[in-house]
This record gives sequence, structure tokens and C-alpha cells, in this order.
Amino acid sequence: MNIETATETGITVGSIVAANYRAADVFKRYGIDFCCKGGRRLEDVCKENNLDFSAIMQEVMEKMENTIPIEEDMYRSMQLDELATHIEQVHHKYVRDNIQILLSYLHKINSVHGAKHPELTEIFALFEGCAHELAQHMVKEETVLFPAIKKLAAAVRQGANNIKPFFFGALSNPIGMMEDEHVTEGERFFRIAELSNNFTTPPDGCTTYVVAYRKLKEFQDDLFLHIHLENNILFPKAMKLEETLTRE
Repeated sequence: MNIETATETGITVGSIVAANYRAADVFKRYGIDFCCKGGRRLEDVCKENNLDFSAIMQEVMEKMENTIPIEEDMYRSMQLDELATHIEQVHHKYVRDNIQILLSYLHKINSVHGAKHPELTEIFALFEGCAHELAQHMVKEETVLFPAIKKLAAAVRQGANNIKPFFFGALSNPIGMMEDEHVTEGERFFRIAELSNNFTTPPDGCTTYVVAYRKLKEFQDDLFLHIHLENNILFPKAMKLEETLTRE
């Protein structure tokens, strides 16, 4: 899809979201109703609200083209500090960029559909807990664990054969804490998947319901890749590297 095609065909807001739910984030930011009034042409909506149609379409296309790479060899070939930075810039950023969006969607569908679908109340509470815990979890990684891993990688790159002790002792200490917290968040999402019938929108679900569940599934997929990169690549490589160095 391009701007010319969208103009010529009179594409609607709802059809864009149906084609790729990531576009909903753009519309929400501009106050464009993609749910109850999704049948309107995007170009008309922009004119009515004095919005730049071309600029919004460009944002929509960029959002729809944004994917998360999953090439395993790429991750395994990264240096430790490079992988830690990648996790911060891609996955930590993803969490921070999407938490409030998802909370908003889940709050809305719980308010509208919660009476008929009481599982939405628990789903919202579970995700709210996840949001709170992940925020603290990422700060601990970014201020304690990742700087230590980056320092270790830099020391080895500079030819050092020994390192000063970290204030927390061995890397296995904070890593063990992070892995325990990963388990907690994984269990939360397994419960969310169970409650939502694996993110399946019920027949009476509105467009926001569909978007919320798809975003939840996307969030889960990113979180599980995020945890995989740490638990199965970054952490073991960091501890193995630490073992090769002697303490001063």
C-alpha cells in the first residue's frame, strides 16, 4: 500500500487496521476512531480534523513495515556488549513504547465487554502487574547487570586477563534474580493466553477487542524472544566469559 493507492481507492480507517493492527497505534495517537467509526475514508477523516493525510499515511506504512528480526545466527554472533545494547534498544524500547497503549486497550474492552466476558478483568490485572514488574526489571538490567556485562566484554577486548570484583559478587547473582523474574512474567502470559483462548476474539468483540488481543500476542512474542536472548544467549556467554578471567 502507498499514499497514491490509499487516495485513489478511498481506503477506510477500519480496513487499514484489519490489514495490519500495528496501524491502530498511529490512529490512536491522532485521535482517529478506528473502531466505531472505522468505515470512514482516512482521507476524509484527515480533512475533517485538519490532519496531514500524507504524513499519517507515511507513519502507517512505517508502522506496518516494522518487524522484529529473529535470525538466530545474528544474535549468536554478536559481541556481549552489542547484544546487551540490542536488547535495550529493541526489546526494552518495545516494552516501554507499548505498555501504555495496551493498558488503554485492555481497560477499554474490560469497561465495555467485562460484564459478558469477566476474564477481561483478570487479563487486565495480569498485564497491569506485568507492566509494573517489567518497568522495574528493565531498570535493574540497565543500571546493574548490563553495565557489568559490557565492562566485562570491554576488558576482554582490551586484552585484560583479570577483572575487579563486581559489587554484587559473581554475575550469576543478578542473573539468577533476572531469570526468576523472567519465569514470573512467562507464567503471567501463559495465564493470559489461557484466559483469552490463545488471544482469540469472541464473536461479539469489537475492533478494539481484536486489536487488544493481537497486540497482546505481539507483546508476548516479543517478550519471549527478549527472554530467550537473555536466558539462552547473553547470560550463559557472559558467565562463561567471566570464568575465563581471574579476580584481582
